[in-house]
Amino acid sequence: MSTTMLVRPAREHLAGYVDALQRGWSPNTMRPEAAQEELAQIAADPDAFLALMDDPEARGGPVTLPDGSQVTRLPGLRRWLWDGGGNGEGDRAFVGSINLRWQAGTAELPAHVLGHIGYNVVPWKRRQGHATRGLALLLDEARRIGLPWVELTTDPDNTASQRVIEANRGRLVERFEKGAAYGGAPGLRYRIDLAGSEPHAR
Repeated sequence: MSTTMLVRPAREHLAGYVDALQRGWSPNTMRPEAAQEELAQIAADPDAFLALMDDPEARGGPVTLPDGSQVTRLPGLRRWLWDGGGNGEGDRAFVGSINLRWQAGTAELPAHVLGHIGYNVVPWKRRQGHATRGLALLLDEARRIGLPWVELTTDPDNTASQRVIEANRGRLVERFEKGAAYGGAPGLRYRIDLAGSEPHAR
């Protein structure tokens, strides 16, 4: 059974996060180069980097898309997935990252934003239930913000991600073509209804 916890990024967790970046993992599944960018940001000012993990006012500056174009940042937050099982791995208890973005006053997203939630588990911690549990916990954050539903997208051949979403009551709403910034690749869009559903125990 997964012992996944969501933690707000802080100094005490930073070594585990840096270790994952240095081992070649990236929090951005579409931009592997984000790992080196974040390592540079942490080296320059770790406290400023951590402060932007909670960014409900979108203070973090523009977001770079896979084609290199930049767009206005949405309000958002990031949580780190942590193995809470006391497995003796010290700082390597870090298992991944999950983020939530939204627009104030609406559940809709701009066309260039593929979904409200994105996540990525480090390769050496996959297939242990961390993404499924982490998504369940992050849905509670989305409820607190007041979102009636969230959308997530994934690739047609990413069956692991599809299982994670479906385990959290996600339903497929459409097959679509991603925009030019994402190479026009095919995608699957899922929706998880939040209104009336119960929060998950932490």
